[in-house]
Amino acid sequence: MFGIYLKRELGRRKKAALVIALGLALGIALVITVNSVSAGMTQAQDKVLQSLYGLGTDMTVTKARTAPTGNSSGGPRFEFDASADDDDDAEQSSDRVMTQGGQALKAALVTQVAGQKGVAAAVGALTLNVTKVDGSFTQGKAQSSTGGSGNGGQGGPGGGNGGGSTAAPQVQGGGASFDVNSYSVAGVDVTDQDLGPLAGSKITSGVTFTSAQTNAKVAVVSKAYAKENSYKAGSSLKISGTTYKIIGIATPDSSDSTTDVYLPLKQAQTLGDAADQVTMIYVKATDSQQIDTVKAAIQKNISGTTVTTSADLAETVSGSLSTASNLATSVGKWLSVAVLVAAFLVAALLTSSAVSRRVREFGTLKALGWPSRRVTRQVVGESMVNGLLGGALGIGLGLAAAYTVTAISPKLTAELGGTGGGGGMGGPGGGPGRQSASNTMEIALSAPVSLTTIALAVGLAVAGGLIAGAMGGWRASRMRPADALRSVS
Repeated sequence: MFGIYLKRELGRRKKAALVIALGLALGIALVITVNSVSAGMTQAQDKVLQSLYGLGTDMTVTKARTAPTGNSSGGPRFEFDASADDDDDAEQSSDRVMTQGGQALKAALVTQVAGQKGVAAAVGALTLNVTKVDGSFTQGKAQSSTGGSGNGGQGGPGGGNGGGSTAAPQVQGGGASFDVNSYSVAGVDVTDQDLGPLAGSKITSGVTFTSAQTNAKVAVVSKAYAKENSYKAGSSLKISGTTYKIIGIATPDSSDSTTDVYLPLKQAQTLGDAADQVTMIYVKATDSQQIDTVKAAIQKNISGTTVTTSADLAETVSGSLSTASNLATSVGKWLSVAVLVAAFLVAALLTSSAVSRRVREFGTLKALGWPSRRVTRQVVGESMVNGLLGGALGIGLGLAAAYTVTAISPKLTAELGGTGGGGGMGGPGGGPGRQSASNTMEIALSAPVSLTTIALAVGLAVAGGLIAGAMGGWRASRMRPADALRSVS
């Protein structure tokens, strides 16, 4: 009886039921869209942090670089061979290798950090910047010009008959043409590659380092750097007079890597004249809920260091990614709440208004013996069907909106600012001419819809139906059979 009457009444009031369902659908669709976009923002930010930190890294330990002392500026210095025996237009080349990312730390600190309570693993890495200058000098030619006429002799002090004169020689032609190329190098602890600068990339060509290659002259290069210089597995790379064999090409799992070349840590230390030193220590905590505690312990027990967590780094992310994330988090969620409240209110008012127009119907049913609870149940049942219909429409609209965002994949920029600590938590890279590029990334936004979001939408649909049904049922339960008699004309 309940189902038959419910079906008949909803069929009679299709327009009113559709209006209520559409109102709820719009609110639910907006909630799904905002939640999915917010999830996409979180994923995009995680991609930025993983590409800089390396997968699985909870924090890094660095030390702020001190200002140069004395007359040293700390800038690059290049020296070229100026031997007189060199041929004209001889090629000249010089590499300048400098540590990047903060003041060097003793490698022994890696073991000390690993021994702190709450630390699951710690590995050291050395970040270098190589500036290569190559080109050639062209020697100019000295040419003299003769003025006047006569026999070209030089006149003596007295003048005499030597009327000709010769001007001072002038250098014609000559000059220099040099190319400057800057790229980043990261020293990797090959015995533990689950942390560190190479952890956020996968080898797509060739192989990665083995634990036995702690001091081997081998290298892994990033996909972008390999493409730029036409490198492949098996090619050779020469840095500051040392030739390295490229054994693999690394492709970042997310975003663009800021490191061009990866070397075994000992080789990087030799290249950078930084024996037993690292510039960054990557740390993984035993419990993700205790990261702040581990950070405080490291800073307390190892003085002079700066510990930066992923949360600290996330606070420095700016650009359109940060702006869109703030809008989705604040404006979007408050707008969703406002629309939902309005949708629930409209559904309740429309249901209550519909009950008012059914005075004769409900009054007659009560006169026939229907108790108030049965009338209330009938109204709530109709509202629940309207709510579930609105939920289904809302989920469909929300999924369509999320799919559209993912299909369009709008590009967002993420800029990494300094953390105020050590020297650049922007990860390996940077250096002359690359600082801006290494700290700015472009991320494609997606809008994933989780099962939790779908469950939330269903819950909102049920809640909307219950609220509307409760208000309409309360009004219907207060009607008396006499009301139906008074409404008869």
